[in-house]
Amino acid sequence: MEAGGAAAEGPAGGSCCLSYNQDCTSLAIGMKTGYKLFSLGSVEQLDLVHESSEASDVYIVERLFSSSLVVVVSHAKPRQMNVYHFKKGTEICNYNYSSNILSVRLNRQRLVVCLEESIYIHNIKDMKLLKTLLDTPQNTTGLCALSINHSNSYLAYPGSSSIGEIMVYDANSLKTECTIPAHDSPLAAMAFNSTGIKLASASEKGTVIRVFSVPEGQKLYEFRRGMKRCMKGIPVPCVYVNISSLVFSMDAQFLCASSNTETVHIFKLEQLAARPEENASWTGYMGKMFQAASNYLPTQVSDMMNQDRAFATVRLNFSGQKNACTLVTIQKLPRLLVASSSGHLYIYNLDPQDGGECVLIKKHSLLGAGKAETDGESEECPVPASYAATLARPSTAPPSSTMTGYSEDGGALRGELIPEHELAAGSIRLDDENEFPPISLCRGGQTVRDDVS
Repeated sequence: MEAGGAAAEGPAGGSCCLSYNQDCTSLAIGMKTGYKLFSLGSVEQLDLVHESSEASDVYIVERLFSSSLVVVVSHAKPRQMNVYHFKKGTEICNYNYSSNILSVRLNRQRLVVCLEESIYIHNIKDMKLLKTLLDTPQNTTGLCALSINHSNSYLAYPGSSSIGEIMVYDANSLKTECTIPAHDSPLAAMAFNSTGIKLASASEKGTVIRVFSVPEGQKLYEFRRGMKRCMKGIPVPCVYVNISSLVFSMDAQFLCASSNTETVHIFKLEQLAARPEENASWTGYMGKMFQAASNYLPTQVSDMMNQDRAFATVRLNFSGQKNACTLVTIQKLPRLLVASSSGHLYIYNLDPQDGGECVLIKKHSLLGAGKAETDGESEECPVPASYAATLARPSTAPPSSTMTGYSEDGGALRGELIPEHELAAGSIRLDDENEFPPISLCRGGQTVRDDVS
């Protein structure tokens, strides 16, 4: 998963879905009783932004950045997409499709709806249907990813149901960019980085994660999260893990993968070129020897030699549950957030220089009454003294040009106002009812059929 949703069949009273918004400053949770939106600007408290009980059994809820636009799909009407302006309490429009909606992705230009065998691309400013990708390979999980950068709207989706082929489509120019032969097995997860120039993928085997350049489709990195594992109580043969969440940090220095196991892996995207001091070292010499030897070995063996292991890990206190992870900077420090289908949010500190085991510092309840600022119970977790060195280190991450107008913790710069919709290239008139989207152009109850191309 990208910074999107993780559908979850949670326990009784748990969540039906979990999703982060595009810049991971907000968490949405869909429930049998409705949905909730939380702000992620603080470790100590979890602010409830909005709560709705208008729809029941919500299994898709996607918020557009920090705006008031939210897309909701429920099990009661699984073919209908509802678009709301939650601050005004109004429905912008709704669309009905020919089969069940499996996923929805948003950016500032496009809204993408994925069905099992077709994909619909809408212009988000007026919700007009621009393109229908018909007869796409069977995609039972609705797997797709949409880049969030201003300058591109790359859409990635499976190009095959039998192998891990990725189709990269330009949703702005409405043309196919490239096809990437990413894995031998069918795809399980995909994610773009914040600038849309890198695409990470994992297959159903869940052992290898690869990163490709976009739109060229060249392989840049390859990581190994683990071999086959036997699940408790299940005899041989072993089964592969199911990667359910895949996400880049906003600066694209780290890549996080979580699955149905208790371990979350964080990989560091190092520079491809070797450092000069390493070339003269024993490590550099051995690296050259392995690289030379790999040219004469079978492809599967040489690929394994070139794979990097996890830079940092987390051992969760649960397994077998759907979860959604993200890497964010909160209060000027890098954090790993893990939202579980049981209705909890776990916040970990990540050491950006030494990696290792991440430290759990806070646990929040997502299913509380929602009236207090912290939305129910909040549990403090002791921080080991060894992490004090990380707190004292200055941040080495370069500033991101895509985050202009934001502070490091995702909030507005002091004295500045974040536009309510964060869409228009020019100034936004917040008092204009037709500013975004023009409601008169959205026909409520419109049915989208497969004959639209």
